[in-house]
Amino acid sequence: MGKGGWGSVLESSPVNLILASNSPRRRQLISLTGWHFVVSVADVDETPLENESPPDYVLRLAETKARAVHANPDQLILAADTTVVDGSDILGKPQDEAEATMMLRRLRGRTHQVYTGIALLRASDASLQTDLCVTDVPMRDYSDEEIQAYVATGDPLDKAGAYAIQHPEFRPVAGMEGCYASVMGLPLCHVTRLMRKMGVEPNADVPANCQKLLEFDCPVFESILK
Repeated sequence: MGKGGWGSVLESSPVNLILASNSPRRRQLISLTGWHFVVSVADVDETPLENESPPDYVLRLAETKARAVHANPDQLILAADTTVVDGSDILGKPQDEAEATMMLRRLRGRTHQVYTGIALLRASDASLQTDLCVTDVPMRDYSDEEIQAYVATGDPLDKAGAYAIQHPEFRPVAGMEGCYASVMGLPLCHVTRLMRKMGVEPNADVPANCQKLLEFDCPVFESILK
């Protein structure tokens, strides 16, 4: 068993899974479970509602995305939404380079939160399961020059909070003790927990695969999967 192993892996019955996301990061992460999946995405309005809290916001969008996808009766639909929260402010995807620069300056040298809501919908009976992962993310004190170089790559423009935790050059995060995969967009142990409620087990050692890919010793997987 690789690092982070959590006992013998139970063989699941076949699962027909739809991933309601265009994100290459979510596709990469869900592949670590061993489940066969296809991608189908429906556009939804991601504008926060007035006075909507971060948990309500990401859970609402995850459910909306799941329900917006057409599925056959034998399929499960998995959707997720991730956002960066600083204080009480939801930081979505920046509209341009100037806003990306502003967000990165705001976040540097401080700790903020990343909220990921996930929704699992069973098409046959419209049964819905949801879960929420909240992760503290301490940012390092990167320089204005580093911000400028990173923004120039274009990478921040499709990322909530204007950064990708896994970016190989920028590496904005100082160190963390929560779910790394959630900050990337899909907390795999929370997904596994939801799938189990639908009677489906993973076909792989999810914690070990996740930690190997991310090169991160996860301190929280055992408490999530217990």
